[in-house]
Amino acid sequence: MDYKWRVRQVALAALLLIGGVESGCAQPLPDSAAANAAAQGTTQDSGASVQQAQASGAQPLPGTSAALTPEEAQQNAAGNVAELQQMIRGSELNELRTTYNGTYGASLLFYGKEMTYYVALFQNKTFWRVIKTSDETRAELIYRDFVTKTIQLSDVEIRRTRLEAQKAFTTRMIALTQDHANRLQADLTVARQQQAIVASQQKQTLDQANALQVEKSAAQDQLRTVQRQVRELQRQVEGGLPVH
Repeated sequence: MDYKWRVRQVALAALLLIGGVESGCAQPLPDSAAANAAAQGTTQDSGASVQQAQASGAQPLPGTSAALTPEEAQQNAAGNVAELQQMIRGSELNELRTTYNGTYGASLLFYGKEMTYYVALFQNKTFWRVIKTSDETRAELIYRDFVTKTIQLSDVEIRRTRLEAQKAFTTRMIALTQDHANRLQADLTVARQQQAIVASQQKQTLDQANALQVEKSAAQDQLRTVQRQVRELQRQVEGGLPVH
């Protein structure tokens, strides 16, 4: 009887010990463990937020520092270009700013009824990108970024335009210079031809002058001979007549 009672006491003690251990394991986490768990949850939430923002299309604008908000990205994907083209046909849209660089341009437009801004990037008056926002400061920021984009895009275009003008100018100057050279060559040819003609004429004239000089000398000699004959005949005719 005593033996059975002792076995029951040992079994009861073992059950109490096991219950105490399980109760100790079920205690709350220490403050540091809870803080770590909270930090892990925050990190996971941040990662989820980043993934959500990336999924919503909130990517930076090309060549700009202004990233689209999820709402702006959604509106842009919904067709802001078509919406702005439709609104431009009316008279309630105000053009606040516009900048042109080459064929590229940026405009800041305002729809007063809804206090909404439209920032547009376009080429040859064809809209390329349109951002819609109700934040005035953000609209100005995006507009300035679009203006910077037009400067970057138009650099090559402006350089090409200048090079085309320089090439056309050089070609025209070559044509003018060649025409001047042709005129000078023609003048030189005429001058040489005329010089040859004049030289020939000079030679002929000199030959004629020399011939005339000879003929003149001969005529003068003949004249003097005739004059002597006349004086001799005159003397003979008047021979024996009284002299005055």
